[in-house]
Amino acid sequence: MEQQANQSINLTVEQVKKLLYQMILIRRFEEKSAEMYTKEKIRGFLHLYVGEEAVAVGVMQALRPEDNVLCTYREHGHALVRGLAPGVIMAEMYGKQEGCSRGRGGSMHLFDAKTKFYGGNAIVAGHLAMAVGLALADKKMKRDQLTCCFFGEGAMAEGAFHEALNLAALWQVPVLFVCENNLYAMGTALRYTHAQTNLELKGAAYGISSSTVNGMDLLKVMAAANTATETVRKTGQPYFLVCNTYRFRAHSMFDAELYREKSEVEEWKTRDPIPAFTNYLMQQQLLTDEDFKIIGAQVDNEVQQAVDYAETCSFEPVEELLKYTYSERKS
Repeated sequence: MEQQANQSINLTVEQVKKLLYQMILIRRFEEKSAEMYTKEKIRGFLHLYVGEEAVAVGVMQALRPEDNVLCTYREHGHALVRGLAPGVIMAEMYGKQEGCSRGRGGSMHLFDAKTKFYGGNAIVAGHLAMAVGLALADKKMKRDQLTCCFFGEGAMAEGAFHEALNLAALWQVPVLFVCENNLYAMGTALRYTHAQTNLELKGAAYGISSSTVNGMDLLKVMAAANTATETVRKTGQPYFLVCNTYRFRAHSMFDAELYREKSEVEEWKTRDPIPAFTNYLMQQQLLTDEDFKIIGAQVDNEVQQAVDYAETCSFEPVEELLKYTYSERKS
């Protein structure tokens, strides 16, 4: 009988090591992205996921390959866990045509039809209605799959959020709405933008099953995500999950971050999901110091290979810049 890491989530030792690998991969990929940005290899906007890794990893493990996934512009971590190759993501951020969107989307518009990763969306709350549409199509086609839609609490202040939840409830479509509540949206504290800061109540207001979870605890996120996806699959109805988390870095590389105290950031770093999960595995004798070093070395190698690949990729020829801009009329 295989050793189980946690009876409630029923995972093997190799599976929990994979989860740890994924969180560390996100962290170091993002750190390397910041480095490449300062070297002007990556241009435009860059929003990093450092600190929030437990949400993407915890929720994604509950999804199936046939499920649809939509995200915000802070989506590198989700893309990595969903299965997009690090090199292809890095190439996209470099603006190279070997990137997942041929270099035309950049950091905020990662897309991969093969993994049903329907992308980052730069418009706040713009993808929530799309998620409802995908789920409605699946329902009408009688496909046994769900749509998972990640967004931040800033999106919940937009009318599109309420329209999407209202329609999802009316049409009873299989959508898992996942709010990544990092408390500051673009740079304004939650208490200044939401009259009701118990965000899960907004889902309940539409008659949608809702729950909230500590988004800094991987095991708790996994348990909540498993319950949520099981509910959606069983009922065919929407579910609203709020993951309370925190980003350790500024909103974007252009953000002066004047809206929160450094001491607050440091306090939240004591709840870092990666060392927390690492310590848990070691306490349960599921991970050794040597295992941790091996995982770290493997991640570093994979991230460096991603950069090396992006460096060797090519920019789109100037004569093709208008390609895909207009549809070609067929006579």
